Amino acid sequence: MNRPWYLAVADCKETGEGFALITVLGASGSTPREPGAKMVITSDATYDTIGGGQLEYLITQQARVLIQDNCSEIVIKAFPLAGEAKQCCGGQLSVMIEVFPENTWKLAVFGAGHVAQQLIPILSRMPCQVSWFDKRAELIQKVDTSKVKTASLGNVQQAVANLPRGCDVLILTHDHVLDYEIAKECLSRDDLAIVGMIGSETKSQRFIKRLQSDGISEDNLNHFICPIGIPQVKGKLPIEIAVSICAQLIALRQIDNQAVHDRRGLAWKDLKNSLNQAGTLEGHQIRLGLEPNLFNED
Repeated sequence: MNRPWYLAVADCKETGEGFALITVLGASGSTPREPGAKMVITSDATYDTIGGGQLEYLITQQARVLIQDNCSEIVIKAFPLAGEAKQCCGGQLSVMIEVFPENTWKLAVFGAGHVAQQLIPILSRMPCQVSWFDKRAELIQKVDTSKVKTASLGNVQQAVANLPRGCDVLILTHDHVLDYEIAKECLSRDDLAIVGMIGSETKSQRFIKRLQSDGISEDNLNHFICPIGIPQVKGKLPIEIAVSICAQLIALRQIDNQAVHDRRGLAWKDLKNSLNQAGTLEGHQIRLGLEPNLFNED
């Protein structure tokens, strides 16, 4: 596609789609593009170009294999255009493939009332993929939904069955009967993350008793949070409730991802090995702005 690489990066970041950013690091001889040229590759599209032809085809295939792994990764590789890419240019390119994994935080919001209308604009700026369900299209249309997926809530059982594994659920409807139906369907699954619902402590206790009598296990009930939102926020305005809910979601995500590793990304030794494997261009060392003696240090 002709969309510039930097706009494609922004789009992928907003939608949470996994992608690879390709950068030409160095060139020698006759090459289709110069160092600094970039392109973006997703699982089903490419944006901008580093020269086209067999070279771009090979890089696209390799990038898509890495995208499927859904892990952050950096690969540096040299491509002799005549030998490997079968292009008549005869030069050589070294490229860096940076893989940005898909955002796996998925969130389903049921209900389009006052709280949801305040919450959806906040969530649309968060690093999550949001699906928004309600029968009342006129309420959904009041909010900018360009960054969320919307669907009419018809069959609750089918809607819940189609939610992806690990999805967070927020139940914010105007109807307690509908609230319970959605909660029961969600908690009948054992592969969703949290099932949060707005309401009072009394509502929570009544729902838990009914869910227990309907056969929902204690393990699954541990995923049920009602009332949803951090308890320190006592305000009852829709925006206050929305901010409270968003704050709790962030806190819960941070707890799930609290394991911190000393080394992140590409280790220095691995980077040196990648550069060595990429080889030299016309006998010159690939420096990337670093002093040469750094390549001899651990």
